[in-house]
Amino acid sequence: MKTIAELGLDAQPKTKAVACPAHGEFTSRWYFGTIWSKCPACSAEAAASERAAAEARQRAERLAAWQRKIGDAGIPERFRDRRLSTFVASTDAQRRALDFAQGYARDFDAALRTGRCALFIGKPGTGKTHLAVGIGMHVMKHGSRSVLFTTVMRAVRRVKDTWARGSAESESDAVAALVFPDLLILDEVGVQFGSDTERLILFDVLNERYERRRPTLLLSNLAVDEVQAYLGERIFDRMREDGGEFVSFDWESHRRTQGATV
Repeated sequence: MKTIAELGLDAQPKTKAVACPAHGEFTSRWYFGTIWSKCPACSAEAAASERAAAEARQRAERLAAWQRKIGDAGIPERFRDRRLSTFVASTDAQRRALDFAQGYARDFDAALRTGRCALFIGKPGTGKTHLAVGIGMHVMKHGSRSVLFTTVMRAVRRVKDTWARGSAESESDAVAALVFPDLLILDEVGVQFGSDTERLILFDVLNERYERRRPTLLLSNLAVDEVQAYLGERIFDRMREDGGEFVSFDWESHRRTQGATV
């Protein structure tokens, strides 16, 4: 077996003084052959630059994923800037509505375990959509949960479209797509004519979400008794289970009084 000396290797590492054009003189260590260590300051700067580039790529990927998520959530372009933090609460009733929305969003995992629902009732322009979308945005961003925003009319139309000959989607697939999201936001409850067919479709969706403990937020311009008549006693009662609440937006429209976004 050859010794270190016979192999041409010294017990002590070789070093030499080298001048870096950017950082001045440094001690370079010999590795093997003609390979010597480079300027540590330059190496540190290169590593920092690589980390910054990697972080920028990750931020871009997260932004793209977030934008896709918002698009997949079906939130209309007009409402995509709505956040809980931008809701203006100047009365006690508005503060109660905001407090409920903040608590529901913050504790959404608990709502998901129980299937806790909520019904936002009030005149147009009072901020129901603002708070509902704000909840959806929060649970998507902070809880990585799936959200779907749609009107009852669009949801019903999607199911009915599957009845056409040659439809690429089956009725069960359309219902499943409405049942799948962790949070379903159904706007304009009661705007429709309320035919028996529409009620049956809505019952199928809400009942299956109830059985799977999937929370649903319903938004309506109707009074509570009118919503109850529209939904039917069974669904209405199930909406109240597991701490389900009716949140009243009983103030005048922001659009008329302030011109604010809602």
